[in-house]
Amino acid sequence: MATPLAFTARYTYSVEAVRAAFSDEQYWKARIAEVGGPGARLDSFTLDGDQVRVQMVQAIPADQLPPAITAVRPGDLVIPRTETYTGTTGSFEAHVEGAPAIVRGTVTLTAEGNVSVGTVTGSIEVKIPLFGSKIEAAISEHLVALLANEAEFTEQWLAR
Repeated sequence: MATPLAFTARYTYSVEAVRAAFSDEQYWKARIAEVGGPGARLDSFTLDGDQVRVQMVQAIPADQLPPAITAVRPGDLVIPRTETYTGTTGSFEAHVEGAPAIVRGTVTLTAEGNVSVGTVTGSIEVKIPLFGSKIEAAISEHLVALLANEAEFTEQWLAR
């Protein structure tokens, strides 16, 4: 059974400003460099009308992982991730190389007066008997921290 993922980011900028950042390749390059982890890279960025598609690779060093994960899959976790946005809605998918783990979900940007809210909902699924739910919980903890760092980066990027 998959573990649910939920995160909410609040930006002091309009939905249009956040969406404009998401449509800027320099934003993605700077974000992956700032919060992507060791060896992180932006593999592709495509802007076609109001659709944005970003493919990146991120990593979590083995020394930052709980024993439940390193016992099943030693070494750093390399995580290819794709995000696609059309207008104010998006989707994402990430998996762990060499492990039966996948994260999927959606992102919705909404206005609250002059500010905006990014709502992330999704699921984390690790298909490993006995250990899957423990690994999902560890991935969830790291992912929520990453999403918070990405939201903070976005806020700082918009302040420039």
